[in-house]
Amino acid sequence: MSKVVVAGVGMIPFVKPGVNKPYPEMAAAALAAAFADAGLDYGAVKQAYAGYVYGDSTAGQRALYGYGMTGIPVFNVNNNCSTGSSALFLARQAVESGAVDCALALGFEQMNPGALGAMFHDRPSPFEPFDVATDEIVGHAEIPLALRYFGGAGLAHMQEFGTPLETFAKIRAKASRHAANNPMSLFRNVVTTEDVLASTVMWPGVMTKLMACPPTCGAAAAILCSEDFAKKHGIDASVRIGAQAMTTDTPKTFEAHDMREVVGFSMAREAARQVYEAAGIGPEDVDVVELHDCFAHNELITYEAIGLCPIGGAQKFVDEGDNTYGGRYVTNPSGGLLSKGHPLGATGLAQCTELVQQLRGTADKRQVEGARVALQHNLGLGGACVVTLYERV
Repeated sequence: MSKVVVAGVGMIPFVKPGVNKPYPEMAAAALAAAFADAGLDYGAVKQAYAGYVYGDSTAGQRALYGYGMTGIPVFNVNNNCSTGSSALFLARQAVESGAVDCALALGFEQMNPGALGAMFHDRPSPFEPFDVATDEIVGHAEIPLALRYFGGAGLAHMQEFGTPLETFAKIRAKASRHAANNPMSLFRNVVTTEDVLASTVMWPGVMTKLMACPPTCGAAAAILCSEDFAKKHGIDASVRIGAQAMTTDTPKTFEAHDMREVVGFSMAREAARQVYEAAGIGPEDVDVVELHDCFAHNELITYEAIGLCPIGGAQKFVDEGDNTYGGRYVTNPSGGLLSKGHPLGATGLAQCTELVQQLRGTADKRQVEGARVALQHNLGLGGACVVTLYERV
């Protein structure tokens, strides 16, 4: 099995729907950045994995053809919000197995304003069992489903551990402070905990508007290669994928009757366990983390799922600043989905871009001093969770 080097990464600034360029143009800009970073051209790539959620079949080819037409296999990937990392998983698998020596993962999304919704109404929804479980556990049918999913998970934590709404507001305020140093972030204005609490109430006592990520458009890409390929082409091989795991739901998702399980707590926990075991390390060895903070509530429960703090310890973890610079870990130095934005297919590869820059020491004002081990968590309901560990060698 070949060690997998991250040869190049690239992304474009995320923007609100309506002010974006068409997805082939966004993809081309992200690809240009990744190939420039690697010092390669498209002809070096043997396989490509293109991830998007809202698009027609073979949109991956449409995005890539504008950059080059070399006849290589192009695979279209759709795994909801974990799509970008699913494309990365497949590219890593192709290189690690020796099937190819250089592979590309591309993610892009051209989204519409407003809450996410189904595109097909004449067939069973993949979210039907999740919706049924959510109705049974939390009700509140008047609230959009995504808010009920993740707000319900946060509410479960509040009810079991007495976690105050202020803790979720602190997570959002932290995200804004990090994003202020990220030129790729959609929102760069700093907000306080009080600002978050004072924003529009979406679910009384559970969520305000600033605790939710915005729909955005954008693209990101990563080029992976073998160590031999890197040596042959003079590529910076200082960052590699040390371990990676993808998990999907088990019966516990619904049988536990707990919204934290419905939104993937056990998927994340198991993926993280597999990664730590494969890498021969523990969460205490991680320096920097990009995790899936589609809502502040999901960031909080993910701290516990991936082992950054004990079960029930998230409030203390936040209050003591162990999720930011000067604390035990720096979580979402990019500003995360809450501030950077969440173009579904691009999110996982944007996380990859941030962490590779952190391990190379090129993250500018966001730099986590001495970072050598980075962890990425990317979640898609329906469901899939991808956890990736990067190491500087």
